[in-house]
Amino acid sequence: MKRLAILLMMTISISPVFSQDNGGFYDDDDDVKTLFGDGYISHGGYGSFSIGYSEIDRKDALTMGARGAWVIGHWFAMGFAGSGFLNDYHFNNNLSRNVNLSGGYGGLLLEPILFPKFPVHISIPVVIGAGGIAYTTSYSYTEYYDPGYFVEDASSFLVVEPGVELEFNVVKFFRLAIGGYYRTTSKIDLYDTSEDVLNGFSGGVTLKFGKF
Repeated sequence: MKRLAILLMMTISISPVFSQDNGGFYDDDDDVKTLFGDGYISHGGYGSFSIGYSEIDRKDALTMGARGAWVIGHWFAMGFAGSGFLNDYHFNNNLSRNVNLSGGYGGLLLEPILFPKFPVHISIPVVIGAGGIAYTTSYSYTEYYDPGYFVEDASSFLVVEPGVELEFNVVKFFRLAIGGYYRTTSKIDLYDTSEDVLNGFSGGVTLKFGKF
C-alpha cells in the first residue's frame, strides 16, 4: 500500500510536466492534431533542375532532369521527377553511320531528408517510374548538307533510381545538392544494345528553389 501511494504521488507530480504547451504528449486544448492543423507539421515545396554525367553503353552521356515536390515537416518530400539522357555519337561499322542512344524517364519521387535544418545535410531521393530509349543514327548525303537523324529502333522500360545527395542550405529559398545515383531498369530490347545498357551510376548537381 505504501508503494502504491508513492507511485501515485510520483504520477501526480510528473503529469503537469507533460501537460505544458508543446512540452509533452498532451496540449492544454486537448485537440487532435492533423497534418494540416495549426502548424503542427509544416508544409512547403520546391522545384528543381539538374545536370549531370553518366556512362551509357560505355560512352560519355549528358543527363538533365527536373523535379516538383511537396515538402512535409522539413524531413520528407514527395512528388514527380523526370530525366533525359544523350550519349556521344560514335561510328557503327555495321550501319556505316554515326549512332547514339537517347531517351528519358520519369515517375514518382520519394525523398527522405536527414537533419534538414543543418546548413549541410543529406537527402535520399528515390525515383520509381518508366521511360523510353531510342537507337538513333546520323548521316549526311554530302558534306554540303546538314546531317539527318533517324530512329533505327526504340524500347520502353521500367526504372528505379535511388540516390544520395549532399545538400547545402545556401539561403532559405535555395538549396544546392551534389548527388550520386544508381539507375536500374527492366530488360531493354533494342538493336545492337545490351538489355542492361542503362544500369549504372551517375552524378550531378541539382538546384532547388522553394520553401523547405
